Amino acid sequence: MKSTIKAVLFDLDDTLWAIDPVIARAEQVLFEWLKRHTPAVASDSFIETFRTRQKRLIEQHPRYGYALWELRHACLVEAFEEAGIKSTAADDAMQVFSRARNDVHLYDDVIPALASLGHRYMIGSISNGAADLEHIGIAHHFRISLVASAFGRPKPEPAIFHAACDALEIHPGQAVYVGDDAENDVAGAMRAGMKTAWMKRPDLVPKKALPENVRPDIIVHSLGDLEKLLMP
Repeated sequence: MKSTIKAVLFDLDDTLWAIDPVIARAEQVLFEWLKRHTPAVASDSFIETFRTRQKRLIEQHPRYGYALWELRHACLVEAFEEAGIKSTAADDAMQVFSRARNDVHLYDDVIPALASLGHRYMIGSISNGAADLEHIGIAHHFRISLVASAFGRPKPEPAIFHAACDALEIHPGQAVYVGDDAENDVAGAMRAGMKTAWMKRPDLVPKKALPENVRPDIIVHSLGDLEKLLMP
């Protein structure tokens, strides 16, 4: 596989950092801000109610399933309007949440691997999430970064994988996609014609099992494993 690969493309959440603790902390930071600035919104059940709003809005508008910044903003607008507060306050609240959401703890292997792989391969990312690589401080490692909300189509649809390959001017078979999600990452990239690396970090339980007809080209437990398999 090494000789055919020109690019390594990454999922972000739960591949380069663990996302659940980040979101939990960001929601708490937002809640504390709301208690200080808009206490009428910040009931004790705010976080639980917020998640219920999210589920409802996703059911009503499927785009919100991958347009996560827009989803949270819409939930805040609803909450503020119900409390008689100007909906423009949602912009300030989202700045608070976004800063906390991008305060991620990279896995220890991320920076060394990106630097090492970047000497031999073009590096990119494809994400359904709302991470800001500039804010996180690793954008310079990536030749291209596609976000589903901006692209308009999410993983596992082939279109977003093909767009990344087109941006790098390569064929899908010349890229390996690395991700933790069995459907969005492994199955999606495989259907798009890419090589696949299923990331199964020891501290994370895969959220989904692999579909029976999906087999990744390689399974890795760290980016160090990936380097060993891809680097000469």
